[in-house]
Amino acid sequence: MSLEVKVPAVGESITEVTIAQWLKKDGDRVEMDEVIAELESDKATFELPAEAAGILRIVAQEGDTIEVGATICRIEQNGEAGGAPAAPAAKQETAAPTIAAPAAQEPAPAAAQGAGETKEMRVPTVGESITEVTIASWLKNNGDHVEMDEVIAELESDKATFELPAEAAGTLQIVAQQGDTVEIGGLLCRIVQGAGAGAAQPAAQPSAPAAQQASQPAAAAPSGGQTYASGTPSPAAGKILSEKGINPADVQGTGRDGRITKEDAVGAQKSAAKPAAAAAPAAKQETAAAPAASGDRNQRREKMSSLRKTVARRLVQVKNETAMLTTFNEVDMKPIMDIRAKYKDKFKEKHEVGLGFMSFFTKACTVALQEWPAVNAQIDGNDMIFNDFVDVSIAVSSPKGLVVPVIRNAESLTLDGIEKEVIRLAKKARDGKLSIEEMTGGTFTITNGGVFGSMMSTPIINAPQSAILGMHNIVQRPVAVNGQVEIRPMMYLALSYDHRIIDGRESVSFLVRVKELLEDPMRLLLGV
Repeated sequence: MSLEVKVPAVGESITEVTIAQWLKKDGDRVEMDEVIAELESDKATFELPAEAAGILRIVAQEGDTIEVGATICRIEQNGEAGGAPAAPAAKQETAAPTIAAPAAQEPAPAAAQGAGETKEMRVPTVGESITEVTIASWLKNNGDHVEMDEVIAELESDKATFELPAEAAGTLQIVAQQGDTVEIGGLLCRIVQGAGAGAAQPAAQPSAPAAQQASQPAAAAPSGGQTYASGTPSPAAGKILSEKGINPADVQGTGRDGRITKEDAVGAQKSAAKPAAAAAPAAKQETAAAPAASGDRNQRREKMSSLRKTVARRLVQVKNETAMLTTFNEVDMKPIMDIRAKYKDKFKEKHEVGLGFMSFFTKACTVALQEWPAVNAQIDGNDMIFNDFVDVSIAVSSPKGLVVPVIRNAESLTLDGIEKEVIRLAKKARDGKLSIEEMTGGTFTITNGGVFGSMMSTPIINAPQSAILGMHNIVQRPVAVNGQVEIRPMMYLALSYDHRIIDGRESVSFLVRVKELLEDPMRLLLGV
């Protein structure tokens, strides 16, 4: 009986794939679920498992591009491995002479079965709107022994970073590699329960096959994947680079183990020829006094994280879909700075937290937002949603990008309560520990570019909100006070708002109200 294996559906927008590599030869015997090939689309690389046990009959060759649903190979079930035609086998050997013989992978599943039950770990559901995650890092190596509930990896979505605990104790077999993007429910790894650290390693081979494998540059990984030399192009990528006349050594690969994918090849550009004058180091030293005409011009390519891609997409979406304007004002910071200088020690002694500027700005905004509710509202289709509460989003720069945790019901918090929330959320953001709930649902955003030295900016609205307040650096400037010129610590404020829901009168009046409350902090205490 012969089973036809067809190209599976690997994504909504993917209509065809390229056969990057056959991991088994024509005529080889394969086991159920054993990885037999790697398929490459314009977005990612996928593994093709055998759908039955039997003898492999290859239909499409390496480098071929075939449509989703087309037959890629056949598996003769209950067949013997000796019936392989000689000609196709020879063709396979010449097609990929540098690929390690995958026969060494067969003992690995056998060892796993003998050690105990295998637990498959898949991407868990981490939020309603999250459909895929990126493997930020594996905290354990392939073949390591892991304990139940031990954290083995970090997963990164477009909103937050999550820890992946082991669902069983045993030996780890990694399937998806670091940097791979995997859909919810996709296979991440397997855990061979009850196995020791070396149980997942392939058994020793007879001397003749071992000698044959010694001549190969790379050995098969225990998880069924393949190890490549960094900078090695896939067949499809190699064809594209050849047509462009580009040396693969000049292309930075983003695939597994630095392999050059089809996407890398499409985006590659031919580098300019290096000046001949830079050839001899001795000649370079003799002309050291002359201006260097051939300095280092290195480039490096990094894959955008899911968080960075989502931030970029949303910022462009806001610019395109809102009628965004920005209004400015300035604030005399002397009254607040005088209060801080006078009471900061007592404030910290009582509340165990420092008295910063953010608590004053947040409190002033909550008062002004309740007086001008349109600034605290948002558009939903043909409706306007007005909120009688104020959830303030605080923009925080984390190592992985900009995140915006939310202070819930900020209107009901005291200055010390706001300061404690700001410190707590900022610390979790920098540690990458923010949850989805802590970053969703804000009604108004405050961002402080002044900590980086910004004098003035036009911040972009944090959709679906309708306004954002930008703080800037404090500069000593001469200003007129009661008819006299004085040097005062001044800060520019910027309010970006969606003109579809907020009129000019409301935006300007809101910012003037914030200015009044900050320049006379007693108003915050008296509520006037």
